[in-house]
Amino acid sequence: MAQDSGEDRLQPGDPGHPRARAGQGRGDDAIAFGEKLLTLLDAGSFTATYKYGVILALLDHCLEYADRSGAPPSSLTTRQLAQKTIELYWPQTLPFGLAEEGALLRQSSSGQAQIVSRIVHFRDAAAPDPLATLHRTRLASPKAFVRLVDFVEWKLIEMPLPRLQQLGRFYEPFIYQIGWDANITRSRAGGPDFDNRLLLLPGAGEHLVRLAGLIRPLVQREWAAMVARMNRGLVEDSQLEDFLFGARRAGAGRLAFPLRELQDNRCFYCGEVLKVTAAVDHFLPWARYADDGIENLVAAHAGCNGSKRDFLAAEEHVGRWAGRFAPESAESRQLAEIAELARWQRDPERTLSVARAVYLNLSPGVKLWAGIDLFEDADPRGLARALAG
Repeated sequence: MAQDSGEDRLQPGDPGHPRARAGQGRGDDAIAFGEKLLTLLDAGSFTATYKYGVILALLDHCLEYADRSGAPPSSLTTRQLAQKTIELYWPQTLPFGLAEEGALLRQSSSGQAQIVSRIVHFRDAAAPDPLATLHRTRLASPKAFVRLVDFVEWKLIEMPLPRLQQLGRFYEPFIYQIGWDANITRSRAGGPDFDNRLLLLPGAGEHLVRLAGLIRPLVQREWAAMVARMNRGLVEDSQLEDFLFGARRAGAGRLAFPLRELQDNRCFYCGEVLKVTAAVDHFLPWARYADDGIENLVAAHAGCNGSKRDFLAAEEHVGRWAGRFAPESAESRQLAEIAELARWQRDPERTLSVARAVYLNLSPGVKLWAGIDLFEDADPRGLARALAG
């Protein structure tokens, strides 16, 4: 029988943990990865915004499917990528506020991007209410949504995926490998023997997770700049990025009352009584990951909400928040009831996976928000215990 090395008793934040040892000396690898990604954004030859959508979809997938220790998955499918791509483009298929009435922002240099056009068609047919969420629209028209995913999946297979890592004349895979090239046909892609997996190259998932706080705003800024160039005269750059990626809280206000009841009418962060209208806050900041799921929403004082902004909350708050995910807890049952009554989206497993990916890959000493004008150093071991589940 093999001797107990003690590694099974270590937390991900411990210096002796295998993941911690594997991460030692990998700073140069992360820098090299980031530089390649910057080159891709600057030099990649694309006529539509798809490359930005694919990069953000890959990033979100690595967060959503992280394991209990916060490690990202090793692969994903084009089906998963298509569904995430639709989520990213959904809020962008509404007319921009400053554009002429009824106009949609172009996302291709040769007209409207086909994926955008197909999402618009689905939205017009299945969601006449412009404020309808993708979740509610999908529930109302499941068959039409499947057809939409089929189309988006094929377009991703055909165009951006085999070309995304092409830099000029050179093809240099550094994020993923696929089993097809730019000559793929739809009949082959739809065949029973087609392998629709994207295999993440060694270290790529870890780099995406660890650099997420830098990659996401950079990609969003480049995406907005490309859309601005394609829509000169119709948009103001200062407002465009918020339109494309800003948190849309339309309808979230109606959750303030049930969330207050859930929290015994107390602010989630400071614990003081909510005497006036409560703010509905994203516990995992929207700037880190766009999650409107019910488990990620808390009621808070306006002061606490304004102070926390896009900071990650400290360990004390994480521990209380993680209690929402215990399947048999009263809080978990109440959140499920709130979501059902409000027809609100929820995916607790995904939300918890994102939290683990974000928190369990923090370096010791990163500052976390503990309260108004109060920060504390991240403790990887404590955060691992809080999110152990």
